[in-house]
Amino acid sequence: MKNNIFYLSILTVLLISITSCKTREKLVYFQNGVSGSDSSAVNTSNYTPTFKKDDLLSIVVTADEPEAAIPFNLPVSLTSRVISSGYSGGNPERIGYLIDENGNVNMPFLGVIKLSGLSRSEAVLLIESKLSVYINHPIVNIQILNYKVTVLGDVAKPGTYKVPNERVTLLEAVGLAGDLKITGNRKNVLVIRDNDGAKTEHRIDLTSSDLFSSPVYYLEQNDMVYVEPNGTARSRSSVLVTTSGIFISLTSLILTTISIITK
Repeated sequence: MKNNIFYLSILTVLLISITSCKTREKLVYFQNGVSGSDSSAVNTSNYTPTFKKDDLLSIVVTADEPEAAIPFNLPVSLTSRVISSGYSGGNPERIGYLIDENGNVNMPFLGVIKLSGLSRSEAVLLIESKLSVYINHPIVNIQILNYKVTVLGDVAKPGTYKVPNERVTLLEAVGLAGDLKITGNRKNVLVIRDNDGAKTEHRIDLTSSDLFSSPVYYLEQNDMVYVEPNGTARSRSSVLVTTSGIFISLTSLILTTISIITK
């Protein structure tokens, strides 16, 4: 009888272990590490965003003689700039330039300039070259004022998040949204990207390190991330939370019954 009790205990432990392993396979990120064969060849540090239609840009011109740069700047707003986190900055906000449907902005004196498709450094060089006709040693600073990503679906805090540094990864966006719920499908996260009106879809498996080599590992402005619920998520969640307790209770019941019968 003692042997039966021993084997029953071993069986219970094995069942709990098997269930835990299967659950882990569906929930844990980067199961093949973070330096897989595909991702090791990708240099993510070189990522640079490019400007797109409907981007709202702050373009500030300075020079050795500050007075000479004044005509090339838009007026300053009287209101303080309010950051999405709820904090208010002390510097007044400049009115931005909206890139129009043709990819252009219209700057004072310089006229229409096409910025869509250019990186920040390319746009700076272009504007500085045009300014050099009017002022000596112009310096141009450009910032995207409406750089944001949206995370929807089965996450803790769905919403639209402003990114002040204009550089955010898919993982960081998921973190901003409070991570996926336990019921979220980690193997089929959808990223929707708008390229000049053309929508493209990318499916990402967060449990694989292949995501580091994905073209949407770094998100672009206005990208939308959607986490769909898993079809069997509720039952899997229930298994994850209650399986151990069920097996332990069942084992206790069986052992108690055996003990009563053998007395």
